Amino acid sequence: METILVVDDDAQVLAIVGKMLEGYKILKAVNAEEAVRVAAGYVGPIHLLLTDVVMPGASGRELALQLSLQRSEMKVLYMTAFTLVKGQQQFSDAASGGEADEPVILKPFTGERLTEKVREVLTTKPTSPFDRPPDPWKHV
Repeated sequence: METILVVDDDAQVLAIVGKMLEGYKILKAVNAEEAVRVAAGYVGPIHLLLTDVVMPGASGRELALQLSLQRSEMKVLYMTAFTLVKGQQQFSDAASGGEADEPVILKPFTGERLTEKVREVLTTKPTSPFDRPPDPWKHV
C-alpha cells in the first residue's frame, strides 16, 4: 500500500481528499511545518506528497524541496485553485514557487480525476536532466 502525505490548510479539503484516496495510506497535515513533523515521525516510505501550492507560511514548493532532502524517492503532486493558463508563468512566479512542468491538479476536482492523476504521478518514472534534449538557445 502506497503512502501519501496530503497537505492543505483547509481541513475540509484534507477530509475530502482522504476519502477520495481510499486504498492508500493517508498522512495529513494542515501546513508545511506540520507536514515536516509528520514526515519525520513516519518510519516507512512516503511515495507521494500531495500539497496545496499556496499556504500560510511555506508554500507547497518550499515544502516539497525541504522534504525531498530527506525523502529523495518521494514524488510530488501540487493542488491549486488558481487557474493555470498555458503560455503563462503563473505557477512559476514567486508567489507559488513552482515550475511549469511540475504535476498539478486544479481544484475543484472529482475523486475519479484525483485518483487518476495520483496514479499517473506515482507510475511516472523520475525525470532526469539527461532525458531532455539540450536547449540549443542556452549558452553554456
